[in-house]
Amino acid sequence: MSHRHRGWGQGLIGVAIFAGSLPATRLAVQGFEPLFLTGARAVIAAALGAALLGLLRQRVPERKDLPALALTSLGVVAGFPLLTALALQHMTAARAMVFVGLLPLCTALCAVWRGGERPPAVFWLFSAVGAVCVSAYAALESSAGSWLGDSIMLAAVLVCGLGYAEGAGLARRLGGWQVISWALVLSVPVMLPLTAWAWPPSFTGIGAASWWGLAYVSVFSMLVGFVFWYRGLALGGIAAVGQLQLLQPFMGLTLAAWLLHEPVSAGMLLATAGAVVCVAGAKRYAV
Repeated sequence: MSHRHRGWGQGLIGVAIFAGSLPATRLAVQGFEPLFLTGARAVIAAALGAALLGLLRQRVPERKDLPALALTSLGVVAGFPLLTALALQHMTAARAMVFVGLLPLCTALCAVWRGGERPPAVFWLFSAVGAVCVSAYAALESSAGSWLGDSIMLAAVLVCGLGYAEGAGLARRLGGWQVISWALVLSVPVMLPLTAWAWPPSFTGIGAASWWGLAYVSVFSMLVGFVFWYRGLALGGIAAVGQLQLLQPFMGLTLAAWLLHEPVSAGMLLATAGAVVCVAGAKRYAV
């Protein structure tokens, strides 16, 4: 199997894992404040990542890698988790999941800006149409959300795209799981004090669902998913494999309806179906 096809396969596994992130975050914020949730999930994942780095005797990144690691950490360890937790206080996980359909275009733009990739014009056409499907849904279904929640979710997508592109570039030299592990370790001086500061006065009354949500986003969303995702982006191309994120809303909407019993409108399904078609087109013309 070629590197490109292996990259798409690894990326698809990562997307499937990430699809559970927003529903799990929605469960977690029912019991935990967003600041505590953001810090705690990073600290837990950093402990696991540090253990892996130590046990497998991985070399410390070079000084030239630190700026990219810092941007990766800012985007996927701090920015996206915090902003999505805040957004999910104003919208359902189902609505937030549709916004994730904008991630492929954002990731592709960051791949051009930071990674020097140059996809063909037809690729951009499919990527843009996929983003339009999502944006049109958000505009037409504006009554289902709030201006504040939508704005926060859009900011989350922007910082996440940057974190994906930066991390994928490093993964070509350091390896996928090593990149996210080092990014998590780098975040500890900020995330550990944040966790302590936002520590709840009592854990009494926090339901099992919130604890399961915290566990999922700490282990799978913050670490395991990135093992596959960054490997896929590094092998298959950041802009190309990044288009798989157009499938994430479809998977996430299914989980939101199943786990959270949230309504899934015809508009959501239509926007997601259009996004799926665009994934197929982008894959066909990606280089």
